[in-house]
Amino acid sequence: MSGPLSGLSPDPGLLRLARWFAEAGPGAADDLCAASFGLYPARHFGAPAAPSGPDVSWWHGPTAHMPAPLRTREPRTATGLRRARRDAAALPVVLSGAKSGTPGRHRRPEHPRSAATVVPQDRSGATTAAERRIAARLLLAHPLVTASGPHADGFPLIRRHRDWLTERFDTLLGYPLVVGPWHARLHKAGPGPGAVRRLEHPATGAPFTPGGYAGLALALSLLVDAPEQLPLGALLTAMNTAEPAPADPADLAMAFAVLADWQVLTDVPAGLADASAVLTVDRQLARAVPAGPPALADDAADLVRRAAEAEPGTAVRRRLAETPAVLVADLPEDQRAWLRDHRHSGPAALADFLGLEAEHRAEGVALLDPAEELTDLALSGGGTAAQAALLLVERLVEEVRPLPGETTGADVPVPDALIDGVLGDIADEYGLRAGWRRDYLADRTALRRDALDLLHRMGLIATRPSGRLLRAPAARYAPAPDLLPAPGTGRHSRPAPRAGQPA
Repeated sequence: MSGPLSGLSPDPGLLRLARWFAEAGPGAADDLCAASFGLYPARHFGAPAAPSGPDVSWWHGPTAHMPAPLRTREPRTATGLRRARRDAAALPVVLSGAKSGTPGRHRRPEHPRSAATVVPQDRSGATTAAERRIAARLLLAHPLVTASGPHADGFPLIRRHRDWLTERFDTLLGYPLVVGPWHARLHKAGPGPGAVRRLEHPATGAPFTPGGYAGLALALSLLVDAPEQLPLGALLTAMNTAEPAPADPADLAMAFAVLADWQVLTDVPAGLADASAVLTVDRQLARAVPAGPPALADDAADLVRRAAEAEPGTAVRRRLAETPAVLVADLPEDQRAWLRDHRHSGPAALADFLGLEAEHRAEGVALLDPAEELTDLALSGGGTAAQAALLLVERLVEEVRPLPGETTGADVPVPDALIDGVLGDIADEYGLRAGWRRDYLADRTALRRDALDLLHRMGLIATRPSGRLLRAPAARYAPAPDLLPAPGTGRHSRPAPRAGQPA
């Protein structure tokens, strides 16, 4: 495409990115989105296990077992990243949760400092440390924070401590932080291929497709230099004239929903039905979304690789800050050597910065957030799929956990037949009593898909060409080890062998 389209000129790099998205498969498109936008949140385990030595395996160490059946998640009295561990002054008046319901979220305040009155003015050391930790956690959970969005109450803290935050994020994680009068943008690096990060519809939670990503990149290519007031029809015409043009109206609707959620666009009509509607475009936010120039990469795979490049210490700290657990077996040799040499000091620096707790095990390290606020997923969360996933991982660990003394690594094969049998038993035993969704109980394939998806995204199950693998951190959710467990008794389980029969 060349020349203006309905008065709109596309950015060449973002237009190229849109083509890469359109050509990508689902998993590759997710990786490309994380690399090019870097707008994914941190993800951590919650409940800690009892203290244990760093040479103890997750397979046989203390557990953080939380019985899942019939458990309901208690509603929180207030939302937000309030946790500021190790500080007495936790600033309970600061609300920064995604559902805080701030009125007029798309309107700028009368003065950029108008929200500053929600925090105490005492500049004691404890208060300063608490404020900084709250601001750092907010940015790691939400890399784009605006002065009028759902996390506006935390924005004054970011502004107040921007110099300190900028230095810390750069030193520890190599993340540039840009703080302006109306928004703060933490430019996260891409986590690399297979990181299981994806965009979802802000209202429904439906995952983005490659076409949805392509529509998002295409819209951004036109919005970065668009006029502040832009008719929806003109934008749609420009997009439909482009290459690749959006093919699926559902993909296009998802792209616009995310742009509205990020406040790049305001006044988007429901269903994009009114082409005469005039959109309000925030060009600064549109330009803040891309994390790196796609024009420097040769292709999509090269962009994903380039975005994840870092020296060993920075690369490991990024994994610790962003992912549930860092397993030594997953690291290249230079990163293994760094973690071995900084086994305690590396995680400790991040734990102090973000208010997390380090869990050291023989297979690796996990930084835990017992408040379950600095994570986009919670394995102990409510809902049918989450409860089924927790029950499933408990029983799989009991079935395939290696015995003490057995030579094993961080992964143990888990047959699909065992997954099907265990999940069938769970659904029969607890489904109706726990009030699980009837569509899941009627469609066990969907229940299996979504439960495994959650475990995969939490890093507890991995999929390899050879089959599925149960990962060592999964054992932290299982009951205490029983070295001679009784065979399963559910109707989907295999019976115990009779006397004289091979096991």
